[in-house]
Amino acid sequence: MELNRLGRRAFSALAGTTVLGLALGGSVSSAALPGAAGPVPTGPPPGPPEADGARHRVALDRYSLLVDGRRLALWAGELHPFRLPSPSLWRDVLQKLRAYGHNAVSVRLAWNEHSPAPGAYDFTGVRDLGLFLRTAAECGLYVVLHPGPYIGADVDAGGLPGWLTATGGRGGATDREYLRHADEWLRRVDAIVARHQFTRGTGTVLLYRLDPAERAGLTRLHERIRADGIDVPLLHADTPLAWGEVAGARDAAEARREHFAHLAQGITLHNVRMAFGGTSWGWLPAPSAPTPAYDPTAAIDAARRPTPALAPLHQLGHLLRHVPDFARLEEADEVRAADARVAVRHLANPDTGAHAYVLRNDSAADVTSTLPMGGTDVEVTVPARDAKLFATGLHLGSGRKLAYANVQPMLSLSVGGLDITAFVGRAGEQARLVLDCPDDPWPTRLDEEAAWVFEDRRLHVTVPLAEDRLTRVRVRSADTDRTMLLLFADDAASLRLWPYETPSGRILVRGPELLRGAVLDGATVRLTGDTVGERELEAWVPRGITGISWNGEAVQSGFGRALSLMAVWPLPGVPELVLPALDGWRRRSENPESRPGYGDEGWTVADRRTSRSTTPVPKGQPVLFADDYGFHYGDVWYRGRLTGAAGLESVSLSYRTGAHGLLMAWLDGEPLGTHRVSGAAAEDGGGTWTGTARFRLPGALRAALRARRTGDGDAPAVLSVLVRRTQHAQDAHRSARGLAAARFEGAAPDVAWRIMGAAAPDPVRGPLNNGGLYGERYGWHLPGHDDAGWEAVSPAAAAREEPRQGVTWYRTTFRLDVPPEVDAPVGLVLDGSPDRDRRVQVFLNGWNLGEYTGGGTGAPPAFVLPNGILRTRAAANTLALAVLSGGDTPPGPGPVRLELLGGAAGGVPVEPVPSPGSPGSPGTRRG
Repeated sequence: MELNRLGRRAFSALAGTTVLGLALGGSVSSAALPGAAGPVPTGPPPGPPEADGARHRVALDRYSLLVDGRRLALWAGELHPFRLPSPSLWRDVLQKLRAYGHNAVSVRLAWNEHSPAPGAYDFTGVRDLGLFLRTAAECGLYVVLHPGPYIGADVDAGGLPGWLTATGGRGGATDREYLRHADEWLRRVDAIVARHQFTRGTGTVLLYRLDPAERAGLTRLHERIRADGIDVPLLHADTPLAWGEVAGARDAAEARREHFAHLAQGITLHNVRMAFGGTSWGWLPAPSAPTPAYDPTAAIDAARRPTPALAPLHQLGHLLRHVPDFARLEEADEVRAADARVAVRHLANPDTGAHAYVLRNDSAADVTSTLPMGGTDVEVTVPARDAKLFATGLHLGSGRKLAYANVQPMLSLSVGGLDITAFVGRAGEQARLVLDCPDDPWPTRLDEEAAWVFEDRRLHVTVPLAEDRLTRVRVRSADTDRTMLLLFADDAASLRLWPYETPSGRILVRGPELLRGAVLDGATVRLTGDTVGERELEAWVPRGITGISWNGEAVQSGFGRALSLMAVWPLPGVPELVLPALDGWRRRSENPESRPGYGDEGWTVADRRTSRSTTPVPKGQPVLFADDYGFHYGDVWYRGRLTGAAGLESVSLSYRTGAHGLLMAWLDGEPLGTHRVSGAAAEDGGGTWTGTARFRLPGALRAALRARRTGDGDAPAVLSVLVRRTQHAQDAHRSARGLAAARFEGAAPDVAWRIMGAAAPDPVRGPLNNGGLYGERYGWHLPGHDDAGWEAVSPAAAAREEPRQGVTWYRTTFRLDVPPEVDAPVGLVLDGSPDRDRRVQVFLNGWNLGEYTGGGTGAPPAFVLPNGILRTRAAANTLALAVLSGGDTPPGPGPVRLELLGGAAGGVPVEPVPSPGSPGSPGTRRG
C-alpha cells in the first residue's frame, strides 16, 4: 500500500476552494465556483469522459478533484499495456474496468519496451500509446499516466532500457547524461500525451504522475513536462491531495480493509494496483516478478477473468461513482463499538448530512457488537480480519432517507420514474435496513425472502442474503409519483448488477456476466456484453423504452412487477469448446557453441578492463559483464580460448543473474556441468543472484589436455559457457549480469574471451522478445522457419530419455476454430516433472511468452496465450519450446497441452497481432 498525504493540521489548513496549482506543478486549474465563499458543494459527479472537443477545467481542493466544477472521486484501476501484447484486447480489459465500477485507468509506461537503442523509439504495434489512449477515451475512462522514466512495477531495471546500463549516466537529478536520455524519452511520450489531454477535449488523460528519484529533480521535471505542452495536473509525493494505492491484497477481505482504510482517511484519489495482472512475457520481468502470470492477486487475471478479489472493488467503485456524498468527507465525532476489537472511523459530509462508518476487525474471530448509528444502537457483525462500511443519512430519492443499515450501500440512481438503491453484504447474513419516510409507504415484497414493518415514521426491511440471489422490495406512497426500489445482493449477485450511463439517461441491468455497452435507440435499449452460462436478463430503463436487444439480436421481453424489462427466455451461454491435442512435434538439438570447432569469428571480443557497471571488475580479470558489450536481455554465450591449459584440474566460474539463474559449461565440447543460483543466501537483497560454479574436470578430459601438450604443441582448449536469465534488478539496474570471473586450478592458462547475446531487436516484437540462444539468433522460434529436416518426436517421451546438458528445441503447429462470437482465453500447460535444472522458454508465433522454471510446488502454471497472438479463427499457430536441461535432466519438456482458461459468449473483435515469420521482417506497423 502506498499513501502520500500531509499531516492533518497542515491538510486542514488549506482553504476549501483553494486550487492547489503550485502543489500540482501549475496544473490547469481555476476555482470551480468563482467568488464562492466556501468549498464546492456536493452534487452530481461529472459524466463519463470523452474526447468531445470542448475545453475542460481540472482543479482540486482539499477534498477531491474538481472537473468542470463538479466533485470527482477517482477510482482508478491500474493496467500496464505492455503486459497485454494484443491491442484488440486492451478494449476488452478497459470495458471490463468501466463495467466493474472504475472511472479511470492508471497506466505505467516501460521505457525499455519502446527504446532498443539510444535515440531509437517505437510507438507502433503493441507499443502504440496513441491507440491505447484513444481506446480508453472510447471506453469512457479517465487516464492517469505514469511514464517514469523509472516505474518499478517488477519490470527489468524498473523500466529503464538495457542500453542505459552501458552509458556513463548513473541516474539521479544531477547526472547530465542520464537526464539527457530521460528528457528525450519524456519528450517522445509527451508529444503523444499532449494530443490526448482531457483539458483540451482531445482525449481523457486527466492526471500525470511524477516519481522523481530525488526531490531535487522535481522542479526541473515539472518544467520539462510543462515545456512539452502537458497542462493536466501533476501528481507527485508533495501533492497535498492524497494518492491512495492498494497493491497485492491477498483476498476480498484484505481488499476491503485496505481500501476502506483509505476511505476512512478522507482519500478520494484511489488506485487499485493491479486491476489487471497481465503477463511477464519475453524478457520483461525484473527478478522480483512472478512468472509467467503477473500479480495473481489482481482483480482481473492474466486470462482476463474475474478473480475472488473483484467483488468488494466492484461494489466500492460503483458506490463512489453513483453516491456523490463520498466525494467530500470530513472526520466526525468519535464513535465506538461496544466491542473494542472493532475499530471505527466516523466521517460526515457537511453538505448533505450523510455519515459513513468504517469498521475494521483485525482479530482472528468474527465479532458481533453494537454500533450507535442514526440515533440507534445497531447490531453489526464484522468477520475476522475483515472490514465493513455503513452509512446513515443518505438521501435515496422520493423524500426518503436512510436512517441506518447493517449492509453496505452500493449504488443509488434514478432511472425513469424509479429511484433505485442497492445494498450488499455477505451470503448468510441478515440484512436490516431502516428508512425515514415522511409519508406512509406502500411496500411490496417482490421476492419471498423480504419482510417489512412500518412504525414511528420508519420503514424496517429485513432480508436474508442468499448465495447469488437478488431480493427486491418496491416502495410507493400517495404523495409522489416516483417509486423506490430497494435491491439486496450478496457478493456474487452484486457482480451481475450493471449500472450504465448513456447520453439519454441511466439504466441498470441485471443478469449477464458482463455489460460492455448500452445504447438507447428509439424505443429499444441495445445491450452488448458477455454470458458464460444461461442467464436471465432484466433492465431498468428510461420511460419510453419498450424493447431490448442483446449483442445485436432482438430479445423477447416484457415488463415485470419490479417495473423492469425482463427477457422471456434466458440469454444463451457459451457453447462447449474442444481444444486440439498438440502432436506432430519436431526436435533439434542446439548449442553448437559448445563444440571446439565452432566458428565464433563474428563474436564480440571481451577484453575491456573498465566497466560501466556498479559492480567492481574482479582483480586480474577482463570485463565479462554482458551489458558492457551491448547484450542486455536473455541468454548470453561465452567462449574462452585457454592457452597453456595442460595440467588443468578444475574450473571455477562466478556469475551474476536475476532470479532462477543458470550456468552451463563445456570444455572442448565435453560437459563440465550445470549450476543454478537459488535460496536467500545467493541473493544480495537488491535483486541480484550470485553464484560460483566449481567444476572438476573428468579424468579423460584431464588426460586429453596433457596429451595435447605433447602432441599438438600448445593448441588452445575452448571453454564454452552459457549464462541464462540476465534480468536486471529494479533498484540496482547497473549491477553486472553474466559471467564475472573464471579461475583455474592445476594450470594458469591465458584466456581470450568472446561473447555473444541477442541479435538485433525484433522490429515488430520489440527489444524484449529475443535472447542469445542459437535458435533465437537464427529464427528457430519464428513461424516461417523450415523444420522439415528436424527429428519427429514426442515431448512426453523425450522427458524419459537419457539426460543431456544443453539446449533442445521443439516445434509444432496447431489450429483452433473458435466461433467469432466467443471469447476463449487459452493457456499452455507443461505437465513435466518439476526438475529445477530444466528451463523451458515458450514461443507462440515467434512471440516469447515467458519461461517455465521447474522446482515449484502444486499444479504447473498455465502460460496465457493472448488472443491476437494466438490465432483462434481456423488459422495455423506455431509453438516452439527451447528446453535448457542440466546434465542430470532429460532434454524433453514432458507432456504439453492446451487448456481452456474460460470462455464467454460475447467479447470484442480481435485483430491478429503481426507475427512475421522470418528474422528482420518488419511485419505490419501501425503509424
